[in-house]
Amino acid sequence: MPNLPRQTNPQKKKTNANKEAGFQPPHYSINKMYKGQKVVVVLPAYNAAKTLEKTYREIPFDLVDEVILCDDHSRDNTAELGRSLGIQHIIVHEKNKGYGGNQKSLYNKALEVGGDIVIMLHPDYQYTPKLIPSMVNIIGEDLFPVVLGSRILGMGALKGGMPLYKYIFNRFLTLSQNLLVNYKLSEYHTGYRAFSRKVLEGINFNQNSDDFVFDNEMLSQIIFAGFDIAEVTCPTKYFEEASSINFRRSMKYGLGVLRVSWGHFLQRIGLANLEMYRKPS
Repeated sequence: MPNLPRQTNPQKKKTNANKEAGFQPPHYSINKMYKGQKVVVVLPAYNAAKTLEKTYREIPFDLVDEVILCDDHSRDNTAELGRSLGIQHIIVHEKNKGYGGNQKSLYNKALEVGGDIVIMLHPDYQYTPKLIPSMVNIIGEDLFPVVLGSRILGMGALKGGMPLYKYIFNRFLTLSQNLLVNYKLSEYHTGYRAFSRKVLEGINFNQNSDDFVFDNEMLSQIIFAGFDIAEVTCPTKYFEEASSINFRRSMKYGLGVLRVSWGHFLQRIGLANLEMYRKPS
């Protein structure tokens, strides 16, 4: 019997080539959902090309349905890298809108695509994506509608490299906020957050600042609206590529936090009627 040339499967060859090149197809092409709830991860990105892929690869795609990346007019190839990774939804700002403006675009898009559980994960790899299952479980099981990844719980902030002055500011501001807003959190300044759809639809986040104080305004709105908040211990990572604001911006942020907290206090006791606390129409 003559020796016939061995037949090859071109699709298999293509798959092997992709593996050798490090390519992985999109993981969320099949809708998984958590008990019928769509899980969406949103990535607020600015010059995140050095850390985006590492962050993205650790997202648990057996649980996450869709990912949204917003590139806030980066000077690097963040958006192009996101496309090459297969991120399904990519928003590109034609001009820099700031950290708060970035989040507004992301949350509005997450609601538009039908997100029921929305997790904000910084693509600078400062927060581990490995906590996503815990956050999804807490919201998906209707235990709490909001989950924060706290760097203060577990006493790991300084060990993880948080600068001492930031740690002191964090503790001072958190103590002041707990007193003024009449709530108890270990910290208000983490950027790792998860929300139910009901929360995002129930607060007027589009009225908030486009700057870093957006995070604080959002928590103030959530507390004022009566939503309960859970916290999970989150490891702290500070390194050269991780985004961080300098001392001057930290001072500006701190003053903004105190302004928000005093506004919340006056609203709470009936001496103010601020637009940010009105329910969205």
